[in-house]
Amino acid sequence: MHRRLIVPSALAASLLLAIPASAADYAPGAPGIGDPYYPASGNGGYDVSHYDLRLKYQPKTDLLEGTATILATTTQNLSRFNLDLGLKVSEVRVNGKKARFTATGDHELEITPATPLEKNRSISVVVRYAGKPSQLKIGGWTAWHRTPDGGVAAQEPDSAVWWFPSNDHPLDKATYDVSVSVPDGTQAISNGVLQSQSSRLGWTRFNWRSDKPQASYLATLAVGKFDITTDKTDKGLPVLNAYSKDLGANAGAARASIERTAEVAEWLEEVFGPYPFNALGGYVPNVTSGYALETQTRPFYSPRQFANGANVSVVVHELAHQWYGDSVSVDGWKDIWVNEGFARYSQWLWSEKEGEGTAQELADYVYAQHPADDPFWTVRPGDPGPDKQFDLAVYDRGALALQALRNEIGDEDFFAILKGWPTAYAYGNATVGDFVRYAERVSGKPLAGLFDTWLYQPTRPAAPAAASRIARSSAATAKPVQPKSWQRIAATNTIHDHGHDH
Repeated sequence: MHRRLIVPSALAASLLLAIPASAADYAPGAPGIGDPYYPASGNGGYDVSHYDLRLKYQPKTDLLEGTATILATTTQNLSRFNLDLGLKVSEVRVNGKKARFTATGDHELEITPATPLEKNRSISVVVRYAGKPSQLKIGGWTAWHRTPDGGVAAQEPDSAVWWFPSNDHPLDKATYDVSVSVPDGTQAISNGVLQSQSSRLGWTRFNWRSDKPQASYLATLAVGKFDITTDKTDKGLPVLNAYSKDLGANAGAARASIERTAEVAEWLEEVFGPYPFNALGGYVPNVTSGYALETQTRPFYSPRQFANGANVSVVVHELAHQWYGDSVSVDGWKDIWVNEGFARYSQWLWSEKEGEGTAQELADYVYAQHPADDPFWTVRPGDPGPDKQFDLAVYDRGALALQALRNEIGDEDFFAILKGWPTAYAYGNATVGDFVRYAERVSGKPLAGLFDTWLYQPTRPAAPAAASRIARSSAATAKPVQPKSWQRIAATNTIHDHGHDH
């Protein structure tokens, strides 16, 4: 039996007021942003607008010391929140007041502010930290490359936790100021524009600014001894390329490729619209890896990308990502096709421009290389799963999907989509579904079935649009001729091999 208690309204109101707001309304932010591929990536409860990183790095010892100031806005009433960082923290302040903190898991920094934080409030978080990034392993792998004269942070889908605290997921993009002090005679390379450089007491400080929203994995840091070339585009954008002084036999081919960055970017503007950022360039440190990465405004290239000579195709791929992947970023990592399918297709379009094989000829050749029982067709580029996120099929089958779209809707609508999409979603995030709906809106055609066939069905399409030219030819059973550009494009297949099974 339940006894009913009747309380006068005035007394009820006073009792409600007596309940502490923190107990009723404040809760910890989620330790992950909600990505099913990587549940621990990112965090909930706030949105970052700017990172100010003030760093000091000693190449001889690999010691990195940092003070990060993070500007953010709360998205809920927060009693506690997390940042992603693997290095050791010595102090945290929230809105100027010391906060309690503890390290949990592989890279979670739990922060409890002195007083709870209200929703929609601007906050500042200062984190002091230090450590040797090369000694940090997460899941057995590292995003930090130790070089003979320094170190480099460049990796996908994670690299920030090795060198600065962040909300480490593409959904929370921000602007960056990166200030790095290194011994005289050593350079520090990062994203965006070099604002200033000064020397004092044996140390030189480099101040970099990336002034458009940037995902945390696209932030990069390279410390070492570089040969640097600078220029400006016709539109006045600064171009800065950097090459380790000890690249050996790969040095000439690397320069012959990357010095064409401005030329490639101007061509890509014709295809994808205005270049979205404040600087151009690329860098090649002396690392042993084989991949490249679209670090924003200044792509990272491994020397091995040029082991067989100059290869402008890899530059095309990484610069295409400045539109597809950097300006328009994935909403979740399952949407990786929105990055990689388009970057690969840009290589096919470059081949077409150079007269070394049309995109159709490349599509026909790729299709012919993979019979129906090839596991290539079991990978679904529209949702490949974390273990297949960087599988070759995401790139090549992903590009086949775009050729199928081009054949279906014609060049006029197809290239209108390629140019309109980066403008429609500039500096934001998007899903594969967003692209399908956008393509349908521009073309006026129902396209869900086409994309389902090419991006989601784990089988070889019976009558692929990409192979229609062969099917109509009198030599339908003959294998297509290898396009002239094929070897250079195939040489970039390791572009997706990020050296781990994350």
